[in-house]
Amino acid sequence: MLNLSVSALRRVLWLDAASGLGMAVAHFGFSDLLSEWLGLPLAWLQVSGVIVCGAALLSGALASRAHPPAAGVRLLAAGNFLWVAASVWAVWGAGLALTTLGVVWVLLQAAFVFGLAELEWAGSRQAQRLAVA
Repeated sequence: MLNLSVSALRRVLWLDAASGLGMAVAHFGFSDLLSEWLGLPLAWLQVSGVIVCGAALLSGALASRAHPPAAGVRLLAAGNFLWVAASVWAVWGAGLALTTLGVVWVLLQAAFVFGLAELEWAGSRQAQRLAVA
């Protein structure tokens, strides 16, 4: 079982916030181009941009705390796990006409988000232990 210190958890949360805001900016600022390159519907890019922006704001709020609350970190991690499941569904279950680049992009970002979720979940256990102590 992976143990993550509070300082390491905060770095992971900051990474999640920064990467999420970058993704949201890309989805909002370049949605037409991304839709063409990836084969994702424009509406999907815009809605996912809103979702990612909200998650990034939550992640940043948690990271800014000296001791991020375990429940908040678990909520974020659970949302990230749901994002991964939705990404896999988008590739293989949604019937989208993704380009090859689109398939690769969606699966790569899903793998990155899965890694963040795993680290956040591990860090939430340490945050919970600190809260009890």
